[in-house]
Amino acid sequence: MARRIPDHLHPNPAVVAIWRVVAALPKGQVTTYGAIAERAGLGRSARQVGYALRIASPDLQLPWHRVVGAGGRLSLPREGEAYQQQCRRLSAEGVVVNNGRVRLAQSTSLDALLWGRQRC
Repeated sequence: MARRIPDHLHPNPAVVAIWRVVAALPKGQVTTYGAIAERAGLGRSARQVGYALRIASPDLQLPWHRVVGAGGRLSLPREGEAYQQQCRRLSAEGVVVNNGRVRLAQSTSLDALLWGRQRC
C-alpha cells in the first residue's frame, strides 16, 4: 500500500491485508468482496472485507467503490449517499452501472487485474 496507515488506527493483520489488496485495484476495474478476501488470504470471508472497508480511515484513500457484491451488485442501500457516490465514482471511471449492478469480467481473475497474469 503506497499510503501510510494513520497512527490512530490499529488494524489487525487481516484488515491490513484487505486494505493492501483494495488499494491495488486498477482504475475502471471492479471485483467482489469475496475475491478480495480470497486474494488477501482469508478464504471467501466477504463480510470481513466489508468490515475492513467500513473502518478504513478516509486518509487511506482506498478505492472502496471498486468493490461490489456477488454477481456485480452494489451492496449499499440505494437511498443512501454512499450508493450514489459509488455510482458516480464508477461511472467516472467508465464502469457502467445498470439497475444497481455492474458487469463483472467472466474470465479475468483478480490476480490478472492486479498483476497482468493468471494465478497458478
